[in-house]
Amino acid sequence: MSLHDLSVAALAAKLKAREVSAVEAAQHFLARSQKYADLGAYLATDAEVTLAQARAADARIAAGEAAPLLGVPIAHKDIFVTKDFASTAGSKMLEDYRSPFDATAVRKLAEAGAVTLGKLNCDEFAMGSANENSAYFPAKNPWDTSRIPGGSSGGSAAAVAARLAPAATATDTGGSIRQPAAFCGITGIKPTYGRASRYGMIAFASSLDQAGVMAHTAEDAALLLSAICGPDPDRDATSLDTPAEDFTRELGASIAGLRIGVPKEFFGEGLAADVRSAIDAALKQYEKLGAKLVEISLPRTELSIPVYYILAPAEASSNLARFDGVKFGHRAKQHGDLLDMYKKSRAEGFGDEVKRRIMIGTYVLSHGYYDAYYLQAQKIRRMIADDFQDAFKQCDLIAGPVAPMVAWKLGEHGKDPLADYLADIFTLPGSLAGLPGMSIPVGFGAGNMPVGLQLLGNYFAEGRLLNAAHQFQQATDFHLRKPEGF
Repeated sequence: MSLHDLSVAALAAKLKAREVSAVEAAQHFLARSQKYADLGAYLATDAEVTLAQARAADARIAAGEAAPLLGVPIAHKDIFVTKDFASTAGSKMLEDYRSPFDATAVRKLAEAGAVTLGKLNCDEFAMGSANENSAYFPAKNPWDTSRIPGGSSGGSAAAVAARLAPAATATDTGGSIRQPAAFCGITGIKPTYGRASRYGMIAFASSLDQAGVMAHTAEDAALLLSAICGPDPDRDATSLDTPAEDFTRELGASIAGLRIGVPKEFFGEGLAADVRSAIDAALKQYEKLGAKLVEISLPRTELSIPVYYILAPAEASSNLARFDGVKFGHRAKQHGDLLDMYKKSRAEGFGDEVKRRIMIGTYVLSHGYYDAYYLQAQKIRRMIADDFQDAFKQCDLIAGPVAPMVAWKLGEHGKDPLADYLADIFTLPGSLAGLPGMSIPVGFGAGNMPVGLQLLGNYFAEGRLLNAAHQFQQATDFHLRKPEGF
């Protein structure tokens, strides 16, 4: 079996046994990233930096160190700042930016022994559902390169699916881990809001942004999530005072009797028949494993779209105000006075979708509209969270589709942002409530494109989620299938 077909757990075991060196593993994946550069998954690589990290990992292995991910190569979404690689957030605004420090998630993975392969493509400032909003080039779906990989973590999903990295970091604001994981046939998880530090994540919407991971298996996701979670009180005020834990400890537990809630609102007219068929088959598989399906209701599901697209742009408007061409970021070469420089720098540095969201956010926060839009949206957000708590009185986990359809063609949605927004309807409610959620591959739909099952848990239920995913993967092989040619 080739190195790129090994799971993180299997590769870590080989590295520990010194059957392969960290340098050999890094060189293998760097070569693949060059071979398949046309996929658009990577924005930046630096072989010198990567191989230096790999040599250091080999020295730690030789010294008998036993860090869980020692020598395992991974790649980071370009939303996480890194001192050894450019950090652009997929934007021309930060084209030349070099961070003086590493994001907490990057640092923690390095401490666990991971070797950084490079930075991965994403929608600009994580704003998008297709990775077509990247200021540089769109990432492509390895299952069909004429299709989108999903967004905003499209580069992360494409890299893992194409075996250009064994695993990757990603972020989820409204579905940006779960949706691309589903579209690319891999496993992705976002933890409870606040479980993983946001320090060093280039901010989009601070009350929603959450770091997470993508890999092939639930076991791999558990290993990676164990490394990045934990309190970070000195750097992130939203970090929860909840100790780090080993999410692999529950893997292997029986799910007999597990109550899986199936929201009726997730199975309405907008759900494509091919996606529904794969989801229904996955739910039947869970019944075979001993789980019990319970019909539940999340009555405000449809309201999640307008609520999210008021709150997220409002926070984006505030967070992106710092990019004015003065201290860092793009500065217009030709300008008049200071105000003109601000205007031209932001006009040149930001793409259309980012400008759109900044304008929407500024509007809903402006005098006379704050009460009518922003405050009302916050009230409905609380109601959506309460709906989940009512549902969890009847079930242990919630399951349903990640998206209403499989990945669409590049450019198919054209200049219609609403088409992309509507694709987030099943992922937005969990994000607004701050719940942990994940996607696992469960079949294929039209065009032989992957379909993902979304699993949502109550707060701090990551272990239960990962075990439910692991049990499904022990009984099926969808997570092992890979796109032709990779």
